[in-house]
Amino acid sequence: MKPYCSAIIPAAGNSTRMAMGQSKQFLPLLGKPAIVYTLQAFEQAKSVDEIILVCREEDKVQLNACVHMAGITKPVVFTLGGSSRQQSVFSGVRACASQTEYVVIHDGARPLITWELIEKVTADAFTYGAAALGVPVKDTIKAINAQGFATSTPDRSTLWAVQTPQVFEKTSYLSAVKQAVQQGADYTDDCQLIEQLGKQVHLCMGSYENIKLTTKEDLIVAQAILNQRNTERSKT
Repeated sequence: MKPYCSAIIPAAGNSTRMAMGQSKQFLPLLGKPAIVYTLQAFEQAKSVDEIILVCREEDKVQLNACVHMAGITKPVVFTLGGSSRQQSVFSGVRACASQTEYVVIHDGARPLITWELIEKVTADAFTYGAAALGVPVKDTIKAINAQGFATSTPDRSTLWAVQTPQVFEKTSYLSAVKQAVQQGADYTDDCQLIEQLGKQVHLCMGSYENIKLTTKEDLIVAQAILNQRNTERSKT
């Protein structure tokens, strides 16, 4: 029998760097709020049994409207976020069903995720206990000092840019958070939490299309990708 999986979607981010005046997950993409695309992908993913939305109190009504717009039939739970990503995700995990075995953590501001990638990374997690999507970096990466001078050049062949979803055994995640709190640590990456527990996270190939909405340029790119997908679907 397939393990019970809960998707944890932190959807409390603002659009400060975009200066758009609203939460990133509600920014319009081809006439629909960005979060709708995210929700539809998780609705289609058979590995996911329920969806936990971590949000701000003032966004609940609008987010609930997005759930209906996306046609979600799976159980949906709303829970309030914390003051950091780590605290918000932890809030989501605590809101999971009692039978949850794996948590599938995904950025609400990554609307171009596909159900196929969700299935791929969850299958990897079932095998390894912890898995995340990622892509090899294309550019040369430089480490710099406080003055802005390059200090080293890591071997690009060993570097990947990690994406979401990131999928972990629920018990491992809770142990990792407990340890982080005891150490006074507050991580921005969920994989790092698991790594600090001494566990390995398997990276599987994601997609360069699975971008996070951070700047206005990202919105332009996302709309272009969605238009291309619509064109390809119309040909089939």
